[in-house]
Amino acid sequence: MSAANSPFGYALPHIQKMHGYTPGFQPKGDGWVKINTNENPYPPSPAVEAALKAAMGDVLRLYPDPRSEALREEAAKLHGVTPEQVIFGNGSDDVLNLLVRAFASESPASYLLPSYSLYPVLCGIQDTGTIEVPFDRSMELPFEALEKVEAKILFITSPNAPTGVGFSNVDLSRVIEGFDGIVVVDEAYADFAEQNATELLAKYRNLVVTRTFSKSYGLAGLRLGYALADKEVVEILDRVRDSYNVNRLSQAGGLAALKDQSYLKAVAAKICRTRDYYRAEWEKLGWFCYPSQSNFLFVEPRNAAGESGAAVAQDLFEFFKANKILVRYFPSSPLTDSFLRISVGDEDQMLRVSETIQKWLKNA
Repeated sequence: MSAANSPFGYALPHIQKMHGYTPGFQPKGDGWVKINTNENPYPPSPAVEAALKAAMGDVLRLYPDPRSEALREEAAKLHGVTPEQVIFGNGSDDVLNLLVRAFASESPASYLLPSYSLYPVLCGIQDTGTIEVPFDRSMELPFEALEKVEAKILFITSPNAPTGVGFSNVDLSRVIEGFDGIVVVDEAYADFAEQNATELLAKYRNLVVTRTFSKSYGLAGLRLGYALADKEVVEILDRVRDSYNVNRLSQAGGLAALKDQSYLKAVAAKICRTRDYYRAEWEKLGWFCYPSQSNFLFVEPRNAAGESGAAVAQDLFEFFKANKILVRYFPSSPLTDSFLRISVGDEDQMLRVSETIQKWLKNA
């Protein structure tokens, strides 16, 4: 290759054209309130630290269990399924990638908008077509539009991101029954929700439910997630995953976290109480906020003059950032450009958010 030639040109044509996933801004330095990526503001179960320390040492020179068997058995016990119905990955993103790889190469994948912005990126990597089904402002499932979708895999984030709106099992059943393909209910925030779809697994063989340890378990740094599905779906996913896709430390920490459900429920309940309190506080200001079943709030702010809209949301977003508070802004769609997504922080962080809002209202 000539030194003048760019290696970029050797990449596959569809890779040259695509854009990678854009994660939330990662700040440098101290003093930031980082509530832009829906992380848990509280530490994981103390049992996790003990398990990680026990897993250190000479065994790290050995490969991990390729199938994460202990994790599969514990998750199966938790959800009332068999271990053959469980697969683990390097974060639930890894599992979502496996699903696209296995079921969407030659046929398009479908997802709703707004939704998790990783879905189109995974489809772009696989060079598969996409069918986007838009919500309206009600954020209710668009049943008629979904019934017309011709794809082999459909992603539904429930509770939804970035709105926090959860979908009932009655509504999910209606979609699953009418869809000729795999329906993935991405339940990253299920532990903060009123209902989840795991009970539907016994009824629908084309249902896949994905979970993550990044939110309620407070283990985003370990990168661990899993899927529950019919054993034949799991068998297919096992064929296309990396041989050792979950490292030893993640397996040890994840197993300890799964076993400490009392800690999980206590932390999730605390986050939900904080979430509901601040939703009520912001509604007192006349702000619209979707009823959240997640660990964040999707709120449409109003300035001191009572105005809302994209300019108002962006102004508050920039004011937050100037005061070292990071939230998320989604300006790409008229359905989202007047809103901010604010992850639920701890009490001190949320108090600082509240005080900054009052300062903004006085200055606006």
